[in-house]
Amino acid sequence: MLPLAGPIGLEDRLLTFAVSLLVGGGALHAGTHIVSDARTYGHAVLTALLGAVVWALLEPIPLLGGLLAIVAWIGVVKWRYRLGWLRSVGVGVAAWAAAVVVLAALELLGIGSVSALGVPGA
Repeated sequence: MLPLAGPIGLEDRLLTFAVSLLVGGGALHAGTHIVSDARTYGHAVLTALLGAVVWALLEPIPLLGGLLAIVAWIGVVKWRYRLGWLRSVGVGVAAWAAAVVVLAALELLGIGSVSALGVPGA
């Protein structure tokens, strides 16, 4: 029996990673526009990448990994945008909401294999 789809190639994985990072960066950029003075979109994409790395390193820690990861992710936003803790949390909530909207729209367009890299929970 022939498979309906072949294995996912490296190009497909890189494309999915790039689109997911751009979606996450866009969500962070939107979040900073809502809560504070936003910087460039490129700044948001790099922040999303750094946040994703911090999340990936800390989240697997047993018991406290999720809590450590979210606090560290907020810390990355705080550091990159020079905000206080509360405003950084606000950026995170706004970014999450923006990511959910963008991902829902992409799903409606039939593009459901991407995520919002760098935005926890999206």
